[in-house]
Amino acid sequence: MTQPLPLAVTMGEPAGVGGELSLKAWLARGEGARPFFAIDDPPRLAALAGKLGLTVPVREIARPAEAASAFATALPVLRVQLKVPAKPGHPDPANAPATIAAIERATHLALAGEIAGFATNPIQKKTLQDAGFRHPGHTEFLAELAGAADVAMMLACPALRVVPVTIHLSLADAVHALTPEIIVRVGRIAAAGLKSLFGIARPRLAVAALNPHAGEQGTMGDEESRIIAPAIATLRAEGLSVRGPAPADTLFHPAARATYDAALCMYHDQALIPIKTIDFAGGVNVTLGLPFVRTSPDHGTALDIAGSGRADPTSLIAALAMADDMARRRGT
Repeated sequence: MTQPLPLAVTMGEPAGVGGELSLKAWLARGEGARPFFAIDDPPRLAALAGKLGLTVPVREIARPAEAASAFATALPVLRVQLKVPAKPGHPDPANAPATIAAIERATHLALAGEIAGFATNPIQKKTLQDAGFRHPGHTEFLAELAGAADVAMMLACPALRVVPVTIHLSLADAVHALTPEIIVRVGRIAAAGLKSLFGIARPRLAVAALNPHAGEQGTMGDEESRIIAPAIATLRAEGLSVRGPAPADTLFHPAARATYDAALCMYHDQALIPIKTIDFAGGVNVTLGLPFVRTSPDHGTALDIAGSGRADPTSLIAALAMADDMARRRGT
């Protein structure tokens, strides 16, 4: 029987909780789980395991194919060298190149077919940007690395999937950025991702309104009739199952969630508040539209608890499990 390709886990911000999450995810591995390896600094992880009292042997590997034989007894690690020692809770721009290199390495391995996909540990965006990183976050950087792929961000847990139409923008800027074209683009990407990554043959999309009460027939805003409804009409004309614009305050209760496979949300918090309320620890960030599988924990670097041993690995474990499911559907 052919051994499945391994998954990779990137370093993330070395001063954050990413290393602890990787160590704890290995400890939580189940029998028969798909092997994964960390793209990280091996001495850093070994020292962190010792400091936190985690019994996690670290074994350096030279290539992904070596992960399977090491995984049962040690966390395999593909080396990325830090420039200076990581100090928990205190990001250093000197280590930004290592953080970026881990993401680039994972992407290149995925494009080369050497891994089934990867999960990215959280990054500290400002630290990277202080070192010259010019992307708002993982999603935009991965799109560029994948050859300017047309991507969208999905947040997913067993009870809900949401796709924000606008992402890293202020609320005022998000409203100005909203157009029928961007809603149509994200709707197409969401439907395609639900088919290819989640195995849903005919995806059902719900589209959230922007204004309270879906604009109350124009008395609370006209974006629903002027921007959102035309986009829904276009998606329906393309054969997609789409409903809305639906008032956001009635879109996320259990009975409503049963009527759709993913909700398109008009701005960042409209998507993230419901999913973090429903499953704060277990939400997963998925990048739709890439030619490979990429997931991530749906939380940040948690600098305030870095190095304390209190980081919860639930979201990374869920991200790895979801990446495994997606990879299987893709036959890798």
